[in-house]
This record gives sequence, structure tokens and C-alpha cells, in this order.
Amino acid sequence: MSTVLDELRWRQLLHQTTADDVLPGFLSTSGRVAYCGFDPTADSLTIGNYIAISLLAHWQRAGHKPIVLVGGGTGLIGDPSGKDAERQLLTREQVEANIEGQRRIFERVLDFDGPNAAVIVNNADWLCDLGYLDVLRDVGKHFSVNAMIQKDSVRERLHNREQGMSYTEFSYMLLQAYDFLHLRRTMDCTVQLAGSDQYGNIVSGIDLIRRDMQGADDTAPRGFGITSPLVTKADGGKIGKTEFGAIWLTTDRTSPWAMYQYFLNVTDDDAASFLRWYTFREQADIEAVEAEHAAAPHQRGAQRTIAGDMTRLMHGEEALSSVERAAEALFGGDVRVIEADMLEEVFADVPASQHATTSLEGDGVELAELLPETSLAGSRREAREFLRNGSISINGIKVDGDQAEGRVLGTGDLLHGRTILLKRGKKAWHATRWT
Repeated sequence: MSTVLDELRWRQLLHQTTADDVLPGFLSTSGRVAYCGFDPTADSLTIGNYIAISLLAHWQRAGHKPIVLVGGGTGLIGDPSGKDAERQLLTREQVEANIEGQRRIFERVLDFDGPNAAVIVNNADWLCDLGYLDVLRDVGKHFSVNAMIQKDSVRERLHNREQGMSYTEFSYMLLQAYDFLHLRRTMDCTVQLAGSDQYGNIVSGIDLIRRDMQGADDTAPRGFGITSPLVTKADGGKIGKTEFGAIWLTTDRTSPWAMYQYFLNVTDDDAASFLRWYTFREQADIEAVEAEHAAAPHQRGAQRTIAGDMTRLMHGEEALSSVERAAEALFGGDVRVIEADMLEEVFADVPASQHATTSLEGDGVELAELLPETSLAGSRREAREFLRNGSISINGIKVDGDQAEGRVLGTGDLLHGRTILLKRGKKAWHATRWT
């Protein structure tokens, strides 16, 4: 019988489990409960973090119940995993604001209705009520310092950091283990999902559950762990890192256009993996997309599928339609049909210059005089040469070489009352802003 493990495996999202022998049979019964934790260090999450959210989504689609654990308590300390330096401590207000910011992302990916409805829990609800002595008696006594310092995440900090490791960081694994125990006690949560770097912490949680349940029904499962690989691009680079910064999952940090363009421009080497990671399409559908892409790679069918599915999921159908219209207009040449807000997004990163709108009135501005003030020409002589050659376009419309030298810009050339877009050749754009 196919299980969620089979689904994750073919999607290249299964790294290891803590019980390969019994877990498949355990998951053959629907309604199992799993959680995945998210660190509230920002008010949004990136497409790298999306992989963990997708684990919960596949879990739910397989007929099980997902729990999103937001670290309102552990976020006050900061997960040290994979970090070269200790994180700056956030205030309670900052952590709460970040949790609210992230909530909107989970609500777009997971289903919060129905028999296997997802739930969001905040570990501040139980961790902040724990007394220090309670932690030492009920949790700390089950952890061996000798074993803790042998864990890769701890050993690396002890030996490779000049400042070593604080007691706060060292205690983080106790709190994460207690999270698993609390959810096991209160919500019958038997599985933790996470990236492979959390495997040691998962095992600690399972061991704490086992100790807590000593003497209980031996047939009751203590706990399991399922991890995904730390995914990277084919060249080994981090996913979602661009020259303009990270690709976030919310509009206020990354626009729908920027997200769409990121996925549209992934390499052919990455496309197959991204189809599996960033879409929920069935295996047969994905294989059909791959076959079409292989037959006509220049059409970038795989990339368009990924970009479309992710933009629709995170920003909605209307945003996707707007992005696709803008892309068609941009590559078709006539940018005059792009809406004002989208026009700003599309040309946000091209060279730009500021000019006075009053100069467009009356006789207007001679194009040959304006071009040297942009990134498209270094002198009036060069500008006239480009114009004679028919290399210059205004708002995507090529200026005829015979008439180009005398072409004058006026207020009628303004897009949405403030922008005139100039282009040299096929790709060199310059945005003139008029105020």
C-alpha cells in the first residue's frame, strides 16, 4: 500500500526515518498526527522554508493530520542549528509579530477544515509556564551531557567557534524534545517532520517520550521521525538566494513578479527537482511536463509550470494572471498595456533616471538629447548612431531609423503619467521617471 513515505521518496524529499521497519505499517492507517516546527525569526518565510511546509501538506494529502508548531517560546532563544554565530535574542513582541506574519503562509498551503484539518500551536503556551526547577527535574534528568556534547551541532560549535556555545543554545535541544513530548501527551502526535539537520533533536524527543511512557501500554507507539534532505540547486547553491536577496513567500517582501521570474529562470538541471518540490502535481502529470520540456526546452515549459503553480499558491489566481499578462507584454515588446503597479515591479531593477515633467510640455524633449542622460548612450554622437540604426524603442515600440533623429518625447509618451521606458536592442532597458 502506498504511503506518504512513498510520495516523499519519489519527490526526493525523504532523507531518513527513525524506524524504517515499522513506520510504513504504522502510516498505512489514516489519521496519524505529525508536527513540524518553524522558527519565528522573521515575519515571513522563504522558498527554502517552503520545503518544510510542503512536508506537512503531503502528510495531510495522504490522509493524516498536520500540526504547525510556531516557536513563540523557543523563538525567544533562537534555534542554533546550522548557524555560525549565536542569534540575537528577540523581544516577545517581535516574536509574536513574526508569528502572525507567518500564519498567512500556512493558511495558503494547508487545509484548516475537514476531518484532518491542520492546526497551529504555539510552544509559548506550555514552555513559558514551565518553572526552571520543573525543567531540571522532569526533562534535564533524562539528558546526558556526555551524549549532548557528542551531537554534531554541539560539537561543531564547541570546536569551531571562537566564543564557544552559550548555555542558552545548549539548552535548546531540551526544549525541542519537550515540545514533542507535550504534543504526544496532549494531541496524540507521534511523528515529527523536519530537515535532516534536526535528526538528533528528533531522536532526543523520541527518547524523552519513551522515558515518560515507561510502564505504559507497550503497544502504543512512542514516536517517530521523518526528515527531508537539505535541498540545494544542482550547482550546490542555496535555493532562493539571488543577487537581490532571498525569495520570500509573502507579497510585502517579494512581489508576485519577482517570485514568478525566479522560478521561470531556474536552470534545466534544476527543473526536474523543482517540479517535484514546488508543485503538488501527480507523478504522471510531472512526467508529462518533463517530456514536453525535453522536446522543446527553449519554451521553458517546466519552468513556466513551476512558476505558475507557486505564484498561484502563494499570491492567488488574480496575481498570477497579472504577472502572465505583464510577461507576455514585456517579451512581446508592447509594455503600454501593463498596469501601473505591475509596471513598477517589472522595471524596479533596471537602470533609471529622474527628470522634470515640465520639460515634456511645449516642444518636448529631443530623444537624441535625452539618451546620453540615460544608461543607453554615452554621448550625443553615439545616441544619433543608435537612432539611425533603429536600435531604440520607446515603451517597447521601435523608433523607425529614418525618423528617429528628430523624434521628440512629450507628455503623450508617459505611461500612467510618470514613466517613459526606453530600450536599446533587445534587452537593454532604461526607465525614465518624470515628476
